[in-house]
Amino acid sequence: MNKSSKKRAERSGRFGEIIAIFWLRLQGYRICEIRYKTPVGEIDLIAKRGKWLVFVEVKWRKTGASAFDVSPHQANRIVRAAELYLASRAVSNHVETRFDILLLGPWRWPRHITGAFDADTWGNR
Repeated sequence: MNKSSKKRAERSGRFGEIIAIFWLRLQGYRICEIRYKTPVGEIDLIAKRGKWLVFVEVKWRKTGASAFDVSPHQANRIVRAAELYLASRAVSNHVETRFDILLLGPWRWPRHITGAFDADTWGNR
């Protein structure tokens, strides 16, 4: 991938995150973090709604995104980053965590997959 292709992919990814933020807010979520970076990986969005603290992976594709666009390796990195996030925050015992994927593409409604993967499946690999 050359430099201009990488920049285009970065811009479209950021655009997808903006759409995801609006979509999640319309669904009643409060956005806590955007592009949360850790030494082990990055979480696109961290949102809260009710008792749920949700770690959201946003996928934007011109042809439409698929849940298969999140590899096991990537899911593992997101879980490890979430563990660091939780360790660095005072999170209530009443909060439940979840890993979601938000699939986006041009001229398509967002597809929100709740509980797409979990720490038990991907953690500690």
